Amino acid sequence: MSIWFQDYDLNSINEMGQKSMTGLLDIQVTKLNTNGLEGTMPVDERTKQPFGLLHGGASCVLAESLGSIASNLVIDSTKFAAVGQSINANHIKSARQGLVTGFCESVHIGKSSHVWEIKIFNEDGGLVCVSRLTMAIINKR
Repeated sequence: MSIWFQDYDLNSINEMGQKSMTGLLDIQVTKLNTNGLEGTMPVDERTKQPFGLLHGGASCVLAESLGSIASNLVIDSTKFAAVGQSINANHIKSARQGLVTGFCESVHIGKSSHVWEIKIFNEDGGLVCVSRLTMAIINKR
């Protein structure tokens, strides 16, 4: 059984973020699973720190973007909105080029909050970052 509020297609999901930070950093959702989603982000001049490594803040942007997208796909967006409440991240190793891939899985889906675990890997399969994101579910005004 899927956690999603309805059936979504990847093109529609990715189009929603084109005029936001996800579009600026070319973050793309690449797969919807029954309990989460996957997405990528390039490691390039937009996402590197001055020493040529993936910036830890960029990893947090990828993690929060994937978790935020996931939460908003779980709820009825005509009545509710999911907004970031708390994020933590452990940076394990880095990447210098290519794509990093985030795997976002639900830990808790409740009426007023969602908790997501996001693991980000470099192209060599190395664990770059482990993040936990809490989303608050609020009524739309």
